[in-house]
Amino acid sequence: MNSRDQEGRVEDQLQNGAAQGLYRVTAMLSQTEHRLPQTGARLVDGIASHVGTAGIPEWGPRSHPVSVVIPARNEEKCLPYVLSRIPPWVHEVILVDGASADATIDVARYHWPSIRIVKQTGKGKGAALREGFRHSTGDLIVAIDADGSMDPAEMGIYVALLALGFDYVKGSRMLPAGGSCDLTMFRRLGNWTFRMLTNLIHRSRYTDLCYGYFAFRRGTVDALPLRSDDFAIETEINIKAWKAGLRMIEVPSRELDRIDGRSALRPLGDGWRILRAIVREKFSRIAHPRLTANLRDFRAVSALADREESDE
Repeated sequence: MNSRDQEGRVEDQLQNGAAQGLYRVTAMLSQTEHRLPQTGARLVDGIASHVGTAGIPEWGPRSHPVSVVIPARNEEKCLPYVLSRIPPWVHEVILVDGASADATIDVARYHWPSIRIVKQTGKGKGAALREGFRHSTGDLIVAIDADGSMDPAEMGIYVALLALGFDYVKGSRMLPAGGSCDLTMFRRLGNWTFRMLTNLIHRSRYTDLCYGYFAFRRGTVDALPLRSDDFAIETEINIKAWKAGLRMIEVPSRELDRIDGRSALRPLGDGWRILRAIVREKFSRIAHPRLTANLRDFRAVSALADREESDE
């Protein structure tokens, strides 16, 4: 097990709960204040009015049950950390097990007794996520990895923004207050290349493309015609969500080293699949779903400005 004192590092990053969370959103929006000076303040005030004095990690949506989907394969040593940090207001946790050969399922049930175990029928992360989405019953759905690289305590920010009316909220390691301990120089270069290519081809404004911490309203992302079975699923979701005109926003996220084991990501093979997805989606047609809210006042987000603004 990697003894990098994960708990201590995470606590240092997430001090003061809501204050730190609001600081992250403020830092993100500060880049756009020269265009719409009131946007950052409105959005932060909106989050603050939802979370009150409880703090982001302790706050919970009152009328929107939340489902958390976790794809996992042989993650028995990582799940105790992940499951112990999931906020208590989460309605259900769904573990999509990819034929684990260790005690992944037993460990999951021990640390979250009400967890729902779904046996994955296909292969790959994309297939696991789609299966988890189909089994989710919550109004809001959060996807998170099982390896401990993503802190579940951050999901309060994602859910608070969904409660404000956004359809899709995704994490970004490249925004102010975000970061990564796991990106090698080669993977960072690959992510930058894919992001720039995606933004050029699809006229999007993403700051991070290949990162799987995200949340959405039921009937939005899960209603898209997703087909990737592998790690290209994150890229496919981002492109199709953009083309579908979903109201979305990026939030800063800190990626840590995985707690144990090695990533199943293969930079060359999976990089080629991501590239194919970027090019393939150029020619796909996506119907615009019914929008859940009018968020024109919040459209000046550095990565994901409103669709009308990009089409001018």
